[in-house]
Amino acid sequence: MDRATAWNIVCEFVQSDSLRRHALAVETCVAAYARKFNEDEALWSITALLHDFDWELHPQAPDHPMKGEPILAERGVPDVVRRAILSHANYSGVPRESLLERTLFACDELAGFLTAISYVKPGRSIHEVDVASVRKKMKDKGFARQVSRDDIVNGAAEMGLDLDPHIAFCIEAMKANAEALGLAGTPK
Repeated sequence: MDRATAWNIVCEFVQSDSLRRHALAVETCVAAYARKFNEDEALWSITALLHDFDWELHPQAPDHPMKGEPILAERGVPDVVRRAILSHANYSGVPRESLLERTLFACDELAGFLTAISYVKPGRSIHEVDVASVRKKMKDKGFARQVSRDDIVNGAAEMGLDLDPHIAFCIEAMKANAEALGLAGTPK
């Protein structure tokens, strides 16, 4: 499977522009880690792109991602990708064992949180986001309340990373892809 095929699956099942951008944001962070760790960037990108492809069909636990997995199997998505997608849900019963699985989990909620913070900045840009602003917003339970702070913290820990460098790494990855993510900012 290649990235174009994975993106076509996302576009077939995901109508929401914001959910498509979320898939791209998670892909951006996961692919950056693949480069850093000298892993298979194409495989990691496909995994990140597809991780929430079934969210609009099955927005409730435990249906997502369990009911989406057979759809991916029918489409020829490799076992390693499907297992990583299953493992990103704490309730799936699939433990995160590989670096890919831990990285997907670590980047999922954080990418969404970084996007939300970007949207409340004056220029609506990821370029205005820094680690200090992320840490401050993490304490504000009313902000982006659907984002699990525990998953952000635990994701970094599962990767063996300190939280602040993990946040900084994902910010930098998203800055490099800001235009595609819709986070380059708006004219003032």
